[in-house]
Amino acid sequence: MQQQAEVRVPVLVVGGSLVGLSTSLFLGRLGIEHMLVERHAGTSMHPRGRGNNVRTMELFRTAGVDDPIREAGRVLAENHGILQTPSLTGGGGEWLIKEVQHSSGASRFSPAPWCVCSQNDLEPVLLEYATKYGGDLRFSTELRSFEQDDGGVTAVVEDRMTGRLGTVRADYLVAADGPRSPVRERLGIGRSGPGDLFHNVSITFRSRGLAAVVGDRRFIVCYLTDPAADGALLPVDNAESWVFHAPWQPQTGETLEDFTDERCIAHIRRATGALDLDVEITGKAPWHAAERVAERYADRRVFLAGDSAHEMSPTGAFGSNTGIQDAHNLAWKLAAVLRGHAGPGLLDTYDAERRPVAVATSKRASVRSEEHSHPGYAPAPGGGGKQSGMLTVALGYRYRSGAVLGADPEVPIVPQGLQLTGEPGSRAPHLWVRRGGESGMVSTLDLYERSFVLLTDAGPGGGAWHAAGVDAAARLRVPLDVYRIGEGPGADLVPETGVDWRAAHGTTGEGALLVRPDGFVAWRSPGSVPDPEAVLSDVLESVLHRSPTGRG
Repeated sequence: MQQQAEVRVPVLVVGGSLVGLSTSLFLGRLGIEHMLVERHAGTSMHPRGRGNNVRTMELFRTAGVDDPIREAGRVLAENHGILQTPSLTGGGGEWLIKEVQHSSGASRFSPAPWCVCSQNDLEPVLLEYATKYGGDLRFSTELRSFEQDDGGVTAVVEDRMTGRLGTVRADYLVAADGPRSPVRERLGIGRSGPGDLFHNVSITFRSRGLAAVVGDRRFIVCYLTDPAADGALLPVDNAESWVFHAPWQPQTGETLEDFTDERCIAHIRRATGALDLDVEITGKAPWHAAERVAERYADRRVFLAGDSAHEMSPTGAFGSNTGIQDAHNLAWKLAAVLRGHAGPGLLDTYDAERRPVAVATSKRASVRSEEHSHPGYAPAPGGGGKQSGMLTVALGYRYRSGAVLGADPEVPIVPQGLQLTGEPGSRAPHLWVRRGGESGMVSTLDLYERSFVLLTDAGPGGGAWHAAGVDAAARLRVPLDVYRIGEGPGADLVPETGVDWRAAHGTTGEGALLVRPDGFVAWRSPGSVPDPEAVLSDVLESVLHRSPTGRG
């Protein structure tokens, strides 16, 4: 094989599925040059991983792709429920969740509703926009080896179409290469957790008659509980295309070959209760549910994201959403370090923040499978105990790291109840505001992407903090947007009538709030201080892991 010339990029992303493509999108939005390599020839062809929670859709909203994603998933736009029933033709059964979006009250906390968009429809959108924002995305290209040194990572990649080898020199490598991650294995990073939970075979099929059997029950997933033929039914287009997850017991010697078309057809008919249903099998793919989290998310200049860092039960779509949020957390930190705005120590906070979230979330995902009686899952005796609700898991998780000042160490990583009131380490509150001079409303969350944001009051008490933010940003050469929020001619942002932004953010007219590019509160001052510029400069240098600079 012929060795090609070396390519140099700041970041090399390994893996081009949901998390790798999201990493590329987020890096591209921040103007960070990067290359992505994916061993497969294209994006996913299998309709899986369809639930995108409100936090993920907030990130996609900020990145400007939420509308295209909702358009890609429009065929399932009316599917909101989770149904559990012995069959589709008999009596009984219950809606575990009737309306995912409305039952959670998410609109009070977020501008971005839950979205159902299958992975095979979502990935092409991410690919399009990641490319639009400058990503060098190379499919049919496989990582063969890599080595680290003090200055970066040298990787050898193979073009699987031609067999040619090439060398990529990168400052950092992000491994989004799946649960059997070759990168993680080469680094010798172990994993902890219960391990395998259950196994299913995902069966895609066509049926013209099933839509009439389903009727007006617009579910995201239906758990069919006939003991002789249990499984999970998922619509692809609510008309002719469907997916059925059937329990698989490889530990007893059962193989994928045992799932013949005849067996699958009979199983689907029995499970749905429509014994003469027309069924044409179009595909089968095994998958394995597990609960495992990597013992560390980084090794010097190499970072794990998504399934390479954590495996979770699929119930609730926690795994894919957690992975996309990994990518967002890491992207802004890489950008800050590569641009010289932050010290390398900022990257250590990726593991400190994201790993505890994965541990807590993976436990919740397993309990969710128990609650929904997911086919094939036999939980260990004792149960999972009281667990946080879906929206709290999606929005309420907390960070405690060196990139946050003042986080309450007594608050659990995922609290029992959802409280988003400006506490350091929590996702900043969502308020609808109008920019000065504009008629349309935007969410405060729309402000957070490319820079830190300092929120100060538009009244006279906020003037000192506003001036401090402008001066500190200029002196430290740190991207920092400063907004005066409230009423009056000096306001940059005007909340909805009757909304007190200070109470919502846990501060006062003399206080201020510093929000990171990922929308998490980095620090909060409830009131005034003698030297706000000095305090704010110290905060920024600490959060960004910069060496303190002298002040005149």
